[in-house]
Amino acid sequence: MHANSSQAPVRHGAMRAQNLGLVLGEVARGGPLTRAALAELTGLTKTTVSRLVADLLDAGLVAEAPAVPDGERGRPGVEISLSGDRVAALGLEVNVAYLAACVVDLTRRVRVRRVLRRDNRADRPAAVLAALAALGDAAVREVPGLRVAGTVLAIPGPVGGGRVHNAPNLGWRDVDVPALLGRPVTVENEANLAALGELEFGAAPRDFLYVSGETGVGAGLVSGGALFRGASGMAGELGHVAVASGAEAGGRACRCGATGCLEVFAGKEALPSPEALASGDPAALDACARAGRALGIALSSAVNLLDPGTIVLGGCYTPLFRWLSPPLCEVLAERLATLRPDLPVLVPSATGPDAAVLGAAGQVLQRVIADPAAYAEKTTDM
Repeated sequence: MHANSSQAPVRHGAMRAQNLGLVLGEVARGGPLTRAALAELTGLTKTTVSRLVADLLDAGLVAEAPAVPDGERGRPGVEISLSGDRVAALGLEVNVAYLAACVVDLTRRVRVRRVLRRDNRADRPAAVLAALAALGDAAVREVPGLRVAGTVLAIPGPVGGGRVHNAPNLGWRDVDVPALLGRPVTVENEANLAALGELEFGAAPRDFLYVSGETGVGAGLVSGGALFRGASGMAGELGHVAVASGAEAGGRACRCGATGCLEVFAGKEALPSPEALASGDPAALDACARAGRALGIALSSAVNLLDPGTIVLGGCYTPLFRWLSPPLCEVLAERLATLRPDLPVLVPSATGPDAAVLGAAGQVLQRVIADPAAYAEKTTDM
């Protein structure tokens, strides 16, 4: 009897790669786990699991723990867990006022984090990226025992295919980042990566709207534990939502060219310092109240459209949360209470200023866990 010719055979290598990801994914989600437990969870035979675990051990992706009873006739089982001793990820970030780099191992332990304060608007993209490459290289040299599996870069602006389409707060337009860096790198929007950083390294639920407060204002929507990117990958440009018009806009133009944008009223440059607020400075309190109300107007529209159960305020909004949240919540209640039985929960970020660079590194780690075969022998020099 002949097999159906329309069904292509599954090659042994592809099946092995799929099963390696299956086993490593279970270890990442629920480890430490014995081989017997992995066989039960994956539906693979114990012999197959043992071979796959051996491959993962050789690649340095997992480690063995002391033997424990596995419930089968009292025989001890050796537990398998993720290893942080060999494989790591490099996360990078370009912001208006700083560059950041972090090296995170497979167990999500941050091994190195470095920040270089500089005005990135004052330099051409090539010079900024050269400084970033040097910062990343220095961070990697501090952990010589780890092999970097990949690099992701966070940029404050819409990106696609490695190109920064338009980052007005940096003054970048149509910048080919990998070409200027001269090395492989995945480029992602800063707010999206910050949302992923909050999901993987913070205390966020699996459904939330992350609001990134920097010179610009971005947002990342996480639904069911996955990031929503939009049709062209440019969802989340909250800073360019209009919150004022006519005389209310005050004639203040946003860097995007429009007037009345949220980031003019609630971007970092419009906000006072936590010290001024803590001292009770009236002008600082008034500026923060205006920013909170502007955020409330923008977020009320986002809530009506997206229905998030939780809103996380990150970036420069985190240290200002105690002052921003009352006027913000007041506006949300005014605009939403008659239509909705419950308002979304408003919380400060648990990862603070590290959210985007952690999310960048976390994206690399997710790829390794999903497809360990692709990274078992891979070395990225950066």
